[in-house]
Amino acid sequence: MEGGCTCRAVRYRVSGPPMVVHCCHCRWCQRETGTAFALNAVIEADRIDLLSGEPEIVRTPSESGRGQQISRCPTCRVAVWSNYAQAGDKVRFLRVGTLDNPDALPPDVHIYTASKQPWVVLPQGTPAVAGFYNPKDIWRPESRARWSALKSGA
Repeated sequence: MEGGCTCRAVRYRVSGPPMVVHCCHCRWCQRETGTAFALNAVIEADRIDLLSGEPEIVRTPSESGRGQQISRCPTCRVAVWSNYAQAGDKVRFLRVGTLDNPDALPPDVHIYTASKQPWVVLPQGTPAVAGFYNPKDIWRPESRARWSALKSGA
């Protein structure tokens, strides 16, 4: 899969599927994106290859107090991915909407639905939780193994 920003200055290629795709309805994501939710594919940083351009890292606060680093195109300012302190530099939260074919990655789970906009109707059949969740309940076994390998430094 390939994607990039609106002006095409930053282009990337993703090798392999994400570990999980979150549709986050928290107020922080609503504020950051200016819309009802953020759709992020959680994937290893080494599975995203830059084809052109160099994103600019913008440090922003987060609800955890540990902040996040948003990688944005320095020209059009579109966010292409984020790194959260709790996940580390080896994991990126790729903005699904920046993919050339964002339809390929529907959400695996809707999170922080306690603060979702009341007019958003969640689809039946997709897990939804009021806050966060235990990955054992949502993630595929191979995704959990990839996460464990990242955290162990393998």
